[in-house]
Amino acid sequence: MTHVGYARTSTQDQSRDLQTDALTAAGCERLFEEAASGARLDRPELAACLDYLRPGDTLVVWRLDRLGRSLPHLIQTVNDLAARDVGFRSLTEGFDTTTAGGQLVFHVFGAMAEFERALIRERTVAGLAAARARGRVGGRPSTCTPAKLDRARQLVAARELTMQEIAALLGVKRSTLYRWLSAPSAATAAPQADRGLAVSTS
Repeated sequence: MTHVGYARTSTQDQSRDLQTDALTAAGCERLFEEAASGARLDRPELAACLDYLRPGDTLVVWRLDRLGRSLPHLIQTVNDLAARDVGFRSLTEGFDTTTAGGQLVFHVFGAMAEFERALIRERTVAGLAAARARGRVGGRPSTCTPAKLDRARQLVAARELTMQEIAALLGVKRSTLYRWLSAPSAATAAPQADRGLAVSTS
């Protein structure tokens, strides 16, 4: 059984020494390191790390947000590891799926993520029904306010709804929603989230 460590910082300028020292002290025999935003889909070293793992191994990270882009992404990744008979351990939170307690906590995480998805779906259905009751499907076009932009980003990051559904919920056209998210002040890459998973971390 091999303990394999994964360390990530958001930029090249940040030091990974704290993470790598902790991972080495935890018994990791092999370390994968990279500088990449937690929101990025393409993390080559993480992909290499996951490919390197074999049944009986344990993936170790310094903190949970070093691995997952969001809670659903973290849960999916750990589920995929479990299906391969690979354990997962996070040093800061003391999370360890190779123990009964760690498995219980992980199941609680999964229930919370499902609860969040159910709330988003419920609010969306209620919003669309209210719009239809007022004689329109998507609501009348409205100005982009900071509150609406924040809500749009949250819904896109949650990756539970299509862009069409998010636009309808906010009462705007899909093209308007894309325009909001692609404005210079918006760092969200909306087009790639047409349908998908959940919170990005850096």
